[in-house]
Amino acid sequence: MTREYAQAGVDPKKITPFKRLMDEVAARTRTIPRERRQVYVYPNGAYAYHGRAAGHRWLGVTEGLGNKNWIAEWMYRMHRDVRWFSGIGFDTAMMAVVDVLREGFLPAVYSDEVAAGTSDWFTAIARASAIAESFEGACRVSGMALTSGESPALRYLVKAELPVADAPVLSGHVTAIATSDWRLIRGARYPGLVMLGAPSSGLHSNGISLVIKRALTLEDEFLHIVPETGRMLGEEALIPTASYVRLMEVLLAAGVELMDVLPVTGDGVTKLFTSDPHPLTYRVTAWPAVPPLFRLSTYRSVNVIIDPPVNLTRRSYRDTHCLSIEKREVFYASLILIN
Repeated sequence: MTREYAQAGVDPKKITPFKRLMDEVAARTRTIPRERRQVYVYPNGAYAYHGRAAGHRWLGVTEGLGNKNWIAEWMYRMHRDVRWFSGIGFDTAMMAVVDVLREGFLPAVYSDEVAAGTSDWFTAIARASAIAESFEGACRVSGMALTSGESPALRYLVKAELPVADAPVLSGHVTAIATSDWRLIRGARYPGLVMLGAPSSGLHSNGISLVIKRALTLEDEFLHIVPETGRMLGEEALIPTASYVRLMEVLLAAGVELMDVLPVTGDGVTKLFTSDPHPLTYRVTAWPAVPPLFRLSTYRSVNVIIDPPVNLTRRSYRDTHCLSIEKREVFYASLILIN
């Protein structure tokens, strides 16, 4: 039966080394949430809050990486260098982590799924090690433990776009905690709030499909040199996602009242208008540098006011989306509104 499974594309012997690597990461990260969150993780993956707060809440979010690792596989096919995977596990985890942060929760436990098209994908030990180490890095930065995971070979479901022969679908689930002093982030916006923007490190994992489409039209494809940086386009696209855990830890520990936390990597500040119908003017005093890779993305421009001090003021509905004379592309990864 085992041989027949292997012939069908599912060979447990080939998958086991990757599982072992991830089990080792789980063992090394198990005490991290105890130190950062007062969450005790048991050897079987169960967990419990052991802190002194009068109460606590849990929040779970599942998110996938999307197509970003297809670029890593493309680069690996051209240059057999596992560094292309050094941020892939980190990217995958951050996709879910940012969604718990926006609710005022802090990550404590993470479980992953790496679903490949064939068992053979798992046999490249150096690549598997780079991805496992990347997941470990995400856990250490985020204050969470890796617990359970799944590593299936889905021959009849997962088929990569050529010229990549095999690229897994990566996703994961974050369980986050908030203690008794947690306040509901209501998404409220009104005049007088302060707006903080946390710059992104690049595309993160948003807009990757269009980057792939456009890159494949270039003569050198992902080997194309980006003039502003001197790096290959593939390198630029694979810059790891920024972590905003420490920022949220500091804000929450200081007792700052957060009115709204808005991940906006996919749309820039235009998301402010599409996510809230109120007629407000958003005054911004400083912009981050624009990564050159954004020329290949769908990121849109928006008219904004650049005029100190930073605040929000009410305007009429007809002026809501026409705020100023200067057109700028904006690439904040997170916008935080503070009372």
